[in-house]
Amino acid sequence: MPPKTNPLKLNPLQLRTLTILQGLASLPDFAAREANGEITITRFPQPHGDHFHLGNAVVATKDTTGLFNEAVWNALARKNLARTDWPHRLTLTLDGLQYNTGLAQEIFHLAQH
Repeated sequence: MPPKTNPLKLNPLQLRTLTILQGLASLPDFAAREANGEITITRFPQPHGDHFHLGNAVVATKDTTGLFNEAVWNALARKNLARTDWPHRLTLTLDGLQYNTGLAQEIFHLAQH
């Protein structure tokens, strides 16, 4: 039986935010790996018009509102997907890094410029 989609019942904003945080976690310019395998995001992207660049992908600004929302960070922490130091840094736990949001292909678009 395949794993249940969204077993923690994250709302759409939390799912989009976690997806983007997972993307940031893969980029050394934004994040650092901890000794226990968790990843701390210490830098957040600045929008460029209606989007921002994340590695070789483009993300629409409309999908990023949760990155700058303390309630979303706290919800991810309550579900043990992250630890937060609002608004400075967020550490994705191993569960947060592995959580399948199912949204990566919808949010990350190949950069056109």
